[in-house]
Amino acid sequence: MHLILSAIILLLAILDMVLGIGFFLNPVSAGADFGLDVASTHGSSTLRGDMTAFFVVAAVFMAWGAWKRRGAVLIPALMLFAIAFTGRLVNLLAVGTYDGWHLPMTVEALHIIVMLLAIRAWGGSAQRV
Repeated sequence: MHLILSAIILLLAILDMVLGIGFFLNPVSAGADFGLDVASTHGSSTLRGDMTAFFVVAAVFMAWGAWKRRGAVLIPALMLFAIAFTGRLVNLLAVGTYDGWHLPMTVEALHIIVMLLAIRAWGGSAQRV
């Protein structure tokens, strides 16, 4: 179980790192994959900075937590994805659906579920390094 959780979290971390690097190298193209249009240099700067930060920070904490099998290390990434999922859910309820709305919510839910399982299996409090 521990090995499987580590492997799944590492795979998700790789996915997130690839997304983060994509936003860093080509924010316009990566943003388009997320349904975002860049109208100015300010927009591309925001995508390059904020979206890169979201995905790279999540990936680093997930990889570190999976490598060390420390649930507490997963908490920052869990919070990022829980807030993102909550924002999407609020938008879904307030505004409605759009084409492909289920994919990002499914990916975020998968992140959340796997990390919660790992925190439960590995412990969520501070442990040895």
